[in-house]
Amino acid sequence: MLSALELARRIEAGALRPRAVVELCAEAIAAHENDIGAFAALGIDAARQRAEEPHLAPLPLRGLPVGVKDIFDTAELPTSYGSPIYAGHQPKADAAMVMLIQRAGGLVLGKTVTTEFASLEPAGTRNPRNHAHTPGGSSSGSAAAVAAGMLPLALGSQTGGSVIRPAAFCGVAGFKPSYRLLPTVGMKCFSWSLDTVGLFGASVPDIAFAAAAMSGRDLRVDGRPPAATVVALVRTPLWHEASAAMQSALERAARAAERSGARLKDMDLPPIFADAVGAHRVVQGYEAFRALAFEYDGYRDRLGPILRAQLDEAATIDADMYDDARRTTRRARRALIDLLADGEVMLTPSAPGAAPKGLGSTGEPTFNGSGRCWARPVSTSRGCRMLTVCRSACRSWRGLAATGSRFPRLRCSRAPSRAAHAADGKAMN
Repeated sequence: MLSALELARRIEAGALRPRAVVELCAEAIAAHENDIGAFAALGIDAARQRAEEPHLAPLPLRGLPVGVKDIFDTAELPTSYGSPIYAGHQPKADAAMVMLIQRAGGLVLGKTVTTEFASLEPAGTRNPRNHAHTPGGSSSGSAAAVAAGMLPLALGSQTGGSVIRPAAFCGVAGFKPSYRLLPTVGMKCFSWSLDTVGLFGASVPDIAFAAAAMSGRDLRVDGRPPAATVVALVRTPLWHEASAAMQSALERAARAAERSGARLKDMDLPPIFADAVGAHRVVQGYEAFRALAFEYDGYRDRLGPILRAQLDEAATIDADMYDDARRTTRRARRALIDLLADGEVMLTPSAPGAAPKGLGSTGEPTFNGSGRCWARPVSTSRGCRMLTVCRSACRSWRGLAATGSRFPRLRCSRAPSRAAHAADGKAMN
């Protein structure tokens, strides 16, 4: 994989030029893309031209190539939102995140494959670790492209588990920031209360570097010793649905973090968090049925069967059910404030286990939904890569998620990344 932070440092030192990084990506794409199918559109020639512009090197992203999930509008590349309804669609303007990437000195190398409207409908992208297994979704192409070394960084989004789960399955680092930290303007909406921009990179320091560059905030973790983080080991109400290997991975990762200086504690979640799992489905369904009203009412027969069934069911959710679900999520967020002190993080599975075999599903979002309702920053390390025992027989990874206090307390927003980095770094020694 390509380390964005290392590449940026080499460009800053004058040892590497942005054009050379574009060529590294182009070579990897030529070698792997036919087998993986991570891209919906490519703009390599345009990136080559822009990489020669002298003003890039001093900017925060140093001219690094970035992949953009195909639910973000791009004025120079087609945007189909993963749907045949929008085949060949060419937006007139770039999404806010695309502009932030360019302002920070990043080069949009291509559009990465998304599931249909960022739903559960699989898109056909293959897992670089094992082509017979799903890469997860909905940010399938972004996670796969980074895992295959075709990109150092990629943009994704999460409504349920669309950053955390693909990062876990593909063995990369994923970051779902606090809600509204990164703008969703110009991103195809699935659920306006839940949609969140996310990032993929080779490691936790890489995505922290990218998040800092794109947001203009002090989020970097490189060059700083990990804080004395308190790691709460959380066996959620759905713990029984985690595989034995995943349960073992969580325990081992916690011990690795402890050896790196973290203090461990067990945390039991009150019943409101179990309620939040169901509330997430209600909020997401109610809003998706309205956000996709044009497509559902006018082109229902062109929707995939999984999404069509999902919206059919969502049509039965009324306003009272929706309002009650939102009240439940607010209570869960308030409860989390009492449970999780500043500087503490929760360590949980990112998925029930390793990436499932087959491309007919993106995997179960079992451990993702309620966490999204909490609107807290979540970082997935290469969970299982940090411990040999966690690598599955299918050569895919099982990832772990660290969840911290909500933005704007930025020192707490760094806690998930620091905790994941501490565990990852310790195990890789």
